[in-house]
Amino acid sequence: MASLTIRNLDDDVVERLKARAEANKRSLEAELREVLARVAREGRTFDLRSYAERIAAMTPRRTQTDSIILLRRDRRR
Repeated sequence: MASLTIRNLDDDVVERLKARAEANKRSLEAELREVLARVAREGRTFDLRSYAERIAAMTPRRTQTDSIILLRRDRRR
């Protein structure tokens, strides 16, 4: 098994992780192993298209304008 060292984490992040570990009745180290393993298993990457579709679904009565059109308009100003 490998070991990792993570430096320069914000104190707030560490406190949140400790609280999460306590809520799950695990040590901080065990909680971090679980979080990292879950993220690695999911293997998801950020999907901009599905993110945009979810935002559009929040405003169903509003027409969504393609950002390329908006950028071109802005450049012409």
